[in-house]
Amino acid sequence: MRVVIIGAGQVGESIAADLEDGHEVVIVERDADRCDELTYSLDVLTINGDGTAVSTLEEAGIGDADMVIASTDDDETNIVACSTAKAVSDAFTIARIKNTEYLRTWERSRSAFGIDFMVCTNLLTAESIVRVIGLPAARDVDLFADGEVQMAEFEVSEGSALVGETVSEADRFDSLTFASILRDDEVVIPRGETRIEVGDRAVVIGSPGSVRGFAADVAPDEHVGTGEEVVIVGGSEIGYHAARLLGERGFSPRLIERDPDRARDIAEELPETFVMESDATDIGFLEREHIGDADVLIAALDSDEKNLLSCLLATRLGVERTVAIVDQTAYVDIFETVGVDVGVSPRAVVAEEISRFTREGSAENVALIEDDRAEVLEVEVTEESLLANRPISESIHDFPDCLVIGAITREGELVTPRGDTVIRPDDHVVVFFEESVVDEVTGKL
Repeated sequence: MRVVIIGAGQVGESIAADLEDGHEVVIVERDADRCDELTYSLDVLTINGDGTAVSTLEEAGIGDADMVIASTDDDETNIVACSTAKAVSDAFTIARIKNTEYLRTWERSRSAFGIDFMVCTNLLTAESIVRVIGLPAARDVDLFADGEVQMAEFEVSEGSALVGETVSEADRFDSLTFASILRDDEVVIPRGETRIEVGDRAVVIGSPGSVRGFAADVAPDEHVGTGEEVVIVGGSEIGYHAARLLGERGFSPRLIERDPDRARDIAEELPETFVMESDATDIGFLEREHIGDADVLIAALDSDEKNLLSCLLATRLGVERTVAIVDQTAYVDIFETVGVDVGVSPRAVVAEEISRFTREGSAENVALIEDDRAEVLEVEVTEESLLANRPISESIHDFPDCLVIGAITREGELVTPRGDTVIRPDDHVVVFFEESVVDEVTGKL
């Protein structure tokens, strides 16, 4: 597949790195120095130029392109680039945008702007945050099969009931599968005798109810329900959408916003959210408002430094769990090392959403694990799949050892995979595998 990526920022580079092995990738970037960097670091063709110009797109081979991904940091540039590409080619176009108004317009008419798919950074990030805070100790949560299947990554801390147990002992839920244990830099495919250690990150796949039950085992003292208190720092678009989504789920969040006009607008639009006009780094204010009593604090300010400071202040005041927006994806590990419980990168969230369109076959959804070390993929099984019409115990031998079948849905019903389970055409299968075998796996699914 020939893919033209417009914009070589973190999102564009991440997508290009994911595609370079199995596809012909062309990157269009205005910054000549950035083009030179990527030429040496990735096996891609770089074009220095304006991605909205027909001449530049023709130089990139737009006539032969199967897909165009506009991933610059400017909404209007991405929309115009996709419109231009659609006018001169039959390529499938994907635009990354931040403003939800553009998304609403596109949703009313899927042909609007000449865009086949639109990815809204702010909304996707808010949805990711809300999923994470709904599960105690969860570091990452993704939904598959229209919400019938949930994938979650949990950190096993000291004092957890799972420490010292084997996987077979910890597997107490009928509709749950241990997909992997991430230990240091190793991806461990768990067997029944695999013992769980402090610091492990367990990736499980199953029904939402089973995943919630597993969360209670991982962190028995942590509970997140609609009665719990959530504080959002920052009335940015991400903060606004997080508050809105929480309100729709029965929470009554508190939101701190410094700008009086923005605070007034949010208060009028979100009546279930209690909006406070103040500087979120004012310790006196935080103490007066008993922010330390909150169960979760979400830092959604306009800079990584401010979000880190807000989380560290909140932890010092007694907040049980902190979630920070981290614009620079490379800083997520640093944030979590110095004391932030969960760092969420909007760029990584968008790259993950776009990546499902670049998978071979009938990929329905994709989740990337730990900086692309592993992947969870949902596919619809066809007659040609090596999984079709065979028991799992037989078909699994045709795949790499690092593949785990986590869940199956059939006509909307969850089927827990076992060795004698026969997968049928039209089933939706959720699988886990290491990133190193992505081409081999997707070619067989």
